[in-house]
Amino acid sequence: MVDDGANWRIIVTRAVLALIAAAWLFASFAGMAVQAQSIMRTPSFNVAPRLPRINPTIGTRVNPTITGKTVSIGKTTSFRSVPRIGVRSTLPYARYSPNLYPPCSDGYRDGGCWDQSGSSAGGGGGASSAKSVNNIPRRDVSQAALNLHTVANELVAEIDGALSDARADELARHHGLVRLQSQNFPLIGATIGLFRIADRRAAETVSRELAADANVRSVQPNFRYVLQDQKAALTAGDPGQYAVAELRLPEAHKLADGANITIAVIDSGIDVKHPELANSIAESFDALGSKEGPHVHGTGVAGAIVAHARLMGSAPAARILAIRAFGKVSSGAESTSFVILKGMDYAAAHGAQIVNMSFAGPKDALIERGIAALAGKGIVMVAAAGNAGAKSPPLYPAANANVIAISATDAQDKLFTASNRGGYIAVAAPGVDVFLPAPEEKYQITSGTSFSAAYVSGLAGLMLERNPALKPEELRAILMKTARDLGSPGRDDLFGAGEADAFAAVSAVGAAPGAAMSG
Repeated sequence: MVDDGANWRIIVTRAVLALIAAAWLFASFAGMAVQAQSIMRTPSFNVAPRLPRINPTIGTRVNPTITGKTVSIGKTTSFRSVPRIGVRSTLPYARYSPNLYPPCSDGYRDGGCWDQSGSSAGGGGGASSAKSVNNIPRRDVSQAALNLHTVANELVAEIDGALSDARADELARHHGLVRLQSQNFPLIGATIGLFRIADRRAAETVSRELAADANVRSVQPNFRYVLQDQKAALTAGDPGQYAVAELRLPEAHKLADGANITIAVIDSGIDVKHPELANSIAESFDALGSKEGPHVHGTGVAGAIVAHARLMGSAPAARILAIRAFGKVSSGAESTSFVILKGMDYAAAHGAQIVNMSFAGPKDALIERGIAALAGKGIVMVAAAGNAGAKSPPLYPAANANVIAISATDAQDKLFTASNRGGYIAVAAPGVDVFLPAPEEKYQITSGTSFSAAYVSGLAGLMLERNPALKPEELRAILMKTARDLGSPGRDDLFGAGEADAFAAVSAVGAAPGAAMSG
C-alpha cells in the first residue's frame, strides 16, 4: 500500500506539472497572437499600390497627375483658378530628399546639433557637458558626423603658388599623399590642391602634419554638398504655374524681363537643348570634367529662371552660365568644396552678375573665401535655405551673411514642410509642386528650396536690369521691403520678410532705390 500511495503521488504530481506546462504554452501563444494583432494595427505610411511610389529609399510622395490640354503659360494672366489635380501624400520632413544634415535626435544646442563636428553648419561645437550619445564617446560621434559631410580620405590645401606640378607631387609624397589636382584660383588669389591620403592614417593626423609644412597655407576636409530638391516623376504638359501668379511675374515683365543680365547656375548638368532654354545659355562649363549628360535638377533650376516656351521663368530674357559642378550619385547629385570653388571662379571670370546656388552643406572655410571674393566684386548671390526641416542647424552657403537665403512656400502660401528655418532667411518663394523643364524635352513637378532660390535669382535679374548700379545689399533690402508678409506679422524665421513680389520689387527699383530702402 505504501508503494501504491507513492505511485499515486507521483502520478498526481506529473498531472499537475503537465497542466501547468499546458497553461504556460497557451499563455505564450496567446501573447504572440496579441503582439501580431498589435503589429497589424500599427499605422502604415505606405501609399496604396494603385498610386505611384516615388523614390522608396527616401520617402513616399505622390505627385499630381496632369491631364487635359496643355495651357500656354505665356498667354495666361491668372492661374489661381486652375484646379490642383491629383492626390499627394507627404511624410514628415525627415523623409524628403537626402541631405547632409538629417534630423538630430539628440537635440540642437548653440545653433547646431551638439554631436556634429565644429566644422559643420551651425558653428558651435555644442554643449561641453555632453559626454556621449548612446554610449558612444563624443569624439567618435563627432568624427562620424564629420565623415558624413566630407569626402573620405581627401584634403584640400592652399599651397605655395610658386610650386611646379613636380614639386607639388613631391610635397604630397613627403606627407603620404597623392595630388589629385591643383589649380590657381584668381577669384581668391590662391593655389588650391586636392590631395588623397595614401595610407590608413586618420585625416586629422595628416591635416596637422601637412599644415605644419612651410609650403602650405591652410588645410581642410573636402566637404560634400547636396542639391536641395524633392525627387518627383517626370511628366508632360502644364495645367498652370501657380508660381507665376504668386510672384506677379506678368506684371513685372512689363517693366523688365532680364535682358542683358548674366546669371551663373552652379548645379548639375543642364539640358541646353531644351525648348524652354532655347537661346538662353550663354556659356557652359563642366567643373567636373566628365561626360555626364543633363540632369533633372540643373535643368529645372535653369527653367525657373529663363523658361520662355510653354512655361514662364522669372527672367526669361536673361543669359545663363551653365556651370556643372554636381555629379550623379545613387541619392541624386553631389559636389565638393574644390569643385564648387571652380564653379565660383568661372562665374566671376565670365561676367556673372548673379550666382544661383541651389545646394547646401556645412560651413566651409574655402567656400566662405569664394563667397567673400564674389561679394567684393559686387556679385549678387542667392542660395537655397535647405531641405533639412525645422530642427536643422543653418546650412551653407545660404547662412553666409553675403548670400540671400530663400525658403519655400506652396500654392496656399504655407511653408514647405522640409524647408529650413532661421534668422538668415531673407524671403520665401514658391517651391512646392512647381512645374519646370526636365531633360529630353520633358517636364517635371518638383519641390524644394532649390527652385525657390532660382525664382529669386531671376527676380534679382529683373531688378538689376532696371538699375545695373544696384549693390547686393541694396537689392536685398528692396527685395525684403517689398515682400508680401506671411506668417507672424513682420519678419520671422520661416518666411523671412515674406514671399517675394517681383512686380513690387521691380517697381521700387525703378521709382527710387534709396526711397524703397528707407525706414
